Amino acid sequence: MPTASKLVAAFCLSVTALIVSEMIKQNMPEGTQFGMFSGVNVLVGLVVGWVTVGSRAGRGFAAAVTTGLTGAVALVFWCLFVHACYEMTEQAMRGLYKSFFDAVQGIFELMLEFSHELLDKDIAIVLLLGGFLSGFVADFVSKRWS
Repeated sequence: MPTASKLVAAFCLSVTALIVSEMIKQNMPEGTQFGMFSGVNVLVGLVVGWVTVGSRAGRGFAAAVTTGLTGAVALVFWCLFVHACYEMTEQAMRGLYKSFFDAVQGIFELMLEFSHELLDKDIAIVLLLGGFLSGFVADFVSKRWS
């Protein structure tokens, strides 16, 4: 059921995803083609915010903080997973995998490879603050408008 806290949590995490996406773009070599990178991350942020953070809002400050941080970790996981699946599909179409299990293993190897871009201190801080604020604001909205 749609609630104000789910909508706010989805919005907050999608903004966090957009900011982090733009920070990652700045850290990449010039000429890198990103395609729908930011758009996909914003969409993942909307879904994760709605499902993970918004559905658990209204349980108090401590729960809001942990829920928000859980949302940030889930955001990172699902963004890495979606982009790794896309890249694995591209590589599979070029015949780089011998079997289905090699392709599945390739997803996790690509996730690990892509995660190195997240080791920047500023990106980690933005993710943590975005998660914290998402949980806190969703909790506030849940108490205020439910």
